[in-house]
Amino acid sequence: MTRMLFREDAYMREAPARVVALTPDGGIVPDATPFYPTGGGQPGDSGTLTWDGGTLEIATTIKGEDGAIVLVPAEQGARPPQGADVTQEVDFDRRLRLMRMHTALHLLSVVIPLPVTGGSIGADKGRLDFDMPEAPEDRAMLEAQLNDLIARDLIVTEDWITDAELAANPDLVKTMAVKPPMGTGRVRLIRIGQGADQVDLQPCGGTHVARTGEIGPVRLGKIEKKGKRNRRVSIQFG
Repeated sequence: MTRMLFREDAYMREAPARVVALTPDGGIVPDATPFYPTGGGQPGDSGTLTWDGGTLEIATTIKGEDGAIVLVPAEQGARPPQGADVTQEVDFDRRLRLMRMHTALHLLSVVIPLPVTGGSIGADKGRLDFDMPEAPEDRAMLEAQLNDLIARDLIVTEDWITDAELAANPDLVKTMAVKPPMGTGRVRLIRIGQGADQVDLQPCGGTHVARTGEIGPVRLGKIEKKGKRNRRVSIQFG
């Protein structure tokens, strides 16, 4: 199992590691990594990998078998050998934009308190699909409410509960299409705000900013009909 350094510090830009495996299709498995693997609608991290004698551009990061995290090179070529010591450097400009967008989408689910049927996180644009038979009447109001939550600079923290506790509190789960990351005995919750200022609490395995003020202003994009009951709501950075 690869140690998930991005869980310990989402702002970690660089970290050493040892290569524990190479996959048949060219991937590299480190024993620990700050690179986030694709999952939950959030793309995998990109960046660079360096070792004594080589440098490799990493195009994306994915989940492998048995808890492994696999760094996927942008091009096939020389790879560090198994057992090599490497330095991993995340494309942090892109990562930070993904963190900002992911946190903003949590807040979008607050201003539109409907079941979420899908979603996608991009570095410049993101969207959530809602079980929403009718389109909202006042888009400007939704955008203003969203930016108000962002401007409150609410703290973003994590908590952990057991799988059994989540099963006993199904209302914590907003997403209908993506199941919470369960199976290890405990589930990570992302909390936005604390005490009387708490506005959101839901299971999530992704990376987030430390405070909502880091998101910056956002604009509400198209609200598209995607089926009889589904509406797709997009946001982008202002």
